Amino acid sequence: MVASAESRTPDHPSSTAADGADLASFGYEPVLHRKLGRFASFAAGFSFVSILTTIFQFFGLGYSFGGAAFFWTWPLVFLGQLLVALNFAELAARYPISGAIYQWARRLGGEAVGWFAGWMMVIAQIVTAAAAAIALQVVLPSIWDGFQLIGTETALTSADGAMNAVLLGSVLLAFTTTINVIGIDLMSKINSIGVTIEIVGVAAVIALFFTHAERGPAVVLQTDTAAPGPYWAAFLVSGLMAAYVMVGFNSAGELSEETKNPRQVAPRTILSALTASALGGGLILLGALMAAPSLTDGALGAEGLGYVITAKLGTPAGKVVLGCVAVAVIVCTLAIQTAGSRLLFSMARDGKLPFATQLAAVHPRYGTPVLPAVVIGVLGIALLVVNLGNPAIFATLASVCIVMIYLAYALVTVPLLIRRIKGTHGFERTDADGTPLFSLGRWGIPVNIAAVAWGLAMAVNLAWPRPEIYTPQGGGWWMLWAAPLFVLLSVAIGTVVYRTVTTRPAVAETRTPAVEPAVEPA
Repeated sequence: MVASAESRTPDHPSSTAADGADLASFGYEPVLHRKLGRFASFAAGFSFVSILTTIFQFFGLGYSFGGAAFFWTWPLVFLGQLLVALNFAELAARYPISGAIYQWARRLGGEAVGWFAGWMMVIAQIVTAAAAAIALQVVLPSIWDGFQLIGTETALTSADGAMNAVLLGSVLLAFTTTINVIGIDLMSKINSIGVTIEIVGVAAVIALFFTHAERGPAVVLQTDTAAPGPYWAAFLVSGLMAAYVMVGFNSAGELSEETKNPRQVAPRTILSALTASALGGGLILLGALMAAPSLTDGALGAEGLGYVITAKLGTPAGKVVLGCVAVAVIVCTLAIQTAGSRLLFSMARDGKLPFATQLAAVHPRYGTPVLPAVVIGVLGIALLVVNLGNPAIFATLASVCIVMIYLAYALVTVPLLIRRIKGTHGFERTDADGTPLFSLGRWGIPVNIAAVAWGLAMAVNLAWPRPEIYTPQGGGWWMLWAAPLFVLLSVAIGTVVYRTVTTRPAVAETRTPAVEPAVEPA
């Protein structure tokens, strides 16, 4: 029996049952707790992007290369990522399944494509969680010097700062792992409260900057403080900041099995999380450039937004704003780990990982895949410890995880484009109630082509072995080529693992083919 439109509203009591039946049509038993409403779904994507966390981390890097005109990398990256997000929104409406990147890629490109998309995304999320966790070093010592537990130098590029960042990041990952184990209900409440605080913090920072401006918006046309050499080269490097910030908007899709009415909610929250982040982040960048006491004394490149805030606010008010940033870092790490654990769970449920039975197990009381959350947390901490004392840890981790995410995205957009061109993607127009699903319609092919071109170009740009990013204080050739080497190593190890696990049966018995055949052209 088809549910009525009224019964499919996210807050209606029968919504969970209808969503469970929808999931069963893909061959999976509904074992995760479906607790997320519209705002919680939006919060998952917004907190993963986390403009307060990542702009605080990367503003100095972007400015030190591109000068004030690096601002234009922000709208450029947003437009490129919007192309990807539009394709993802279509897929989220058709495949509301946990582990979205893996599930979408395998249904479009086959088992191997799907597996490697999931493999790359899992690795990227582990690296991203570690990179996000060390952002506490940018904030906490500025609030209270007691948080500097190792040495006296707080900068991430110093040995003391890097070691202290590892310590603070490890404590944070232990905390987020505990929350993820306890359950999606607690996680969503903490995440929603944290996102609300972050939004208030974003508004406060924007208001502070614009009411204390030292110069007009024409500052974004200045290139005289950029790195030496041709400006286009400096501009490409400065784009690392925006490229790192605007990823993870697909988190709403990763949590589809815990979202009410995901076919309607997830596409909207994917797009709204990215758009809201782009708008808020753009205003922060513009405001900071207008309010900075100086553009030429080196402080803006070295200290980033913290320099502007402390210069414009008294100590108590400035610490309140920095406290909002600390909250943003915490919920960002929490959201990344949650998305990663659901991806691990989804792949393990299909028997596509070592120890699949254990990874696919869901706690009967908490309704969460416990082991995947623990694995993400432990590996994130291990990654930090391995890089202990490395002053380039920040830029290296960031660049590597960006490249992996862009490649995982490409393993979705490329097979989707092939299906579109052949006219065989078979996207239904409405859900079970007859409600229209998000669709690009005739714009599907051109938007998809642009998304593929954008993603591949950015992956090459970000993986390029630039000494300024990978070996700012010198280092071996392997550090300079860290991103491409990491990708090759991941693929090599992944090939071995894939060959090992593909002969195993799925943990959760499916009632539909692993890769669904195309049913009709769009």
